[in-house]
Amino acid sequence: MTTAGRKRVGLALGGGVVRGLAHVGVLSMLDRAGIPIDYVAGTSAGSIIGTAYCAGASMERIKTFSQKISWRLIARPVWPAHGWVSFDKLARRLVIEFGDLDFTDLKTPYAVIATDLKTGQAVTFRQGRVAPAVQASCSVPGIVTPVEIDGRLLADGSLVDTLPVAVLREMGADYVIGVDIFSSSIRSHWGPFGMAMTALEILVRGAGQGIKDADCLISPDLAGKTYLRFSKRDELIALGEEAAQAKLDCIRSALNLSA
Repeated sequence: MTTAGRKRVGLALGGGVVRGLAHVGVLSMLDRAGIPIDYVAGTSAGSIIGTAYCAGASMERIKTFSQKISWRLIARPVWPAHGWVSFDKLARRLVIEFGDLDFTDLKTPYAVIATDLKTGQAVTFRQGRVAPAVQASCSVPGIVTPVEIDGRLLADGSLVDTLPVAVLREMGADYVIGVDIFSSSIRSHWGPFGMAMTALEILVRGAGQGIKDADCLISPDLAGKTYLRFSKRDELIALGEEAAQAKLDCIRSALNLSA
């Protein structure tokens, strides 16, 4: 309770592949409403949007970035020894767009979550180069090649902490807003694969317990929405805005902010 007499606010941006574009809508609404954000933590897709925000990019700049991002821009096929594609193009794209940033260069304190495939433990990045940490956080094992950093083989942070709320409390946040984009749905028309997909969504969404521990949970209506089609970006962004707007009164009340 020391930041201009108010609670210090943390924002947790969860994983969800292309659904991560909903984070752009959430950030846009929070920005327009004047909601202060003192700390950010991102997992997987959330780490991409979180990097843009913490680098100090304007919302207009972030929206422009979100409009041009595509699989061709961030992924390249590789010999399938440890994955079918590599996200090294994603790391390079972040450097091109926002600079080869160190965590200490960021305008807002930031953490990126990845998973150590050898130990099964969460790895929290708060120092060093940002781009490789984001690449690791987004690298879905079995599909995307893992990233080796400091002798650790790292992959998607959603395996262990899909909504990094606890990390934000460790950073100093008094009040944490979580953005959950991994809502599940039953796809009966997919048969057994549909049931398996639902189970996977439930498992990933609960990893790390962030959805239970956030003070305010923003959950865009994404059940059944795409994880892979960037062509749906406008719809995903709009759903993020809508969900954030629905929580504004609650957030303002908790932070003693006027409308």
